[in-house]
Amino acid sequence: MNTSDKSPTIIIHEDADSLKELSEYLDVLSSSARLRILKFIEKKPRDARAISKEIETSYENTKKHLDKLLSIGVIKKEAGLGAPTSKGIHPVWEYSIVPGGLEAIIRNLGLFSNTQVQIVGTEISSRLDKVKNTLSKEVLGNIPTAMVLGGPDDGKIFMLKDDQIRIGRIDSEKKTGITHEDDIVLSEGYTAVTRVSKPHGRFIRENDGWYIEDCGSTGGTRINHQRLEKNTKIKVHDGDLIELAKGISGVKLLIIIPQG
Repeated sequence: MNTSDKSPTIIIHEDADSLKELSEYLDVLSSSARLRILKFIEKKPRDARAISKEIETSYENTKKHLDKLLSIGVIKKEAGLGAPTSKGIHPVWEYSIVPGGLEAIIRNLGLFSNTQVQIVGTEISSRLDKVKNTLSKEVLGNIPTAMVLGGPDDGKIFMLKDDQIRIGRIDSEKKTGITHEDDIVLSEGYTAVTRVSKPHGRFIRENDGWYIEDCGSTGGTRINHQRLEKNTKIKVHDGDLIELAKGISGVKLLIIIPQG
């Protein structure tokens, strides 16, 4: 394996404009109540009173939380009909997550914590880690995930639940033993990625953590731009960037592993 990673590390200073915006973003997401709201309205729009009951806080506090989430564009509100009462049915504002909203949050936080990005300033770094951990607990259920960056599946999240998970492009001719639920099955558009029935690679869970292995693919596999030897596994960490093949026909996976 080539251990020399020639890709530069991106250093961001705490007074940079991008980090000022990140700080404001973290302020909104630092509340576990707001993350519980996102989980509650993930599948179905809800009005403020239903949300207030779910997160067990006052209607006034719930409205403040909703206004914060609206400010970063992760939720939207639209007119709907409230529950029937003795006075009839009345219109209410219903809140829901914008399409891809949760995925966007995970992507944003993950990219700022990627191993190739070094944030100078312990205060921002520690806040970022805290928000990521809270997000993982409240929304993802503390399950390690792999998020697709770029291409037709951009933003798609795969949960790492099984001890071995195959990774590859969809194979319409060989469906035996391949399930979209258990394996990381990518769209046909990633033409440089080996079909999942071979597969391109696989994630393996061992006692000390998660590993990735290239299963003899043509396009190869890289972790943080470091090429893996075929049929050799290497441990992955939170924030690692996995590349299956190179260029626009390959795919990048951002790894998110909760602490502990």
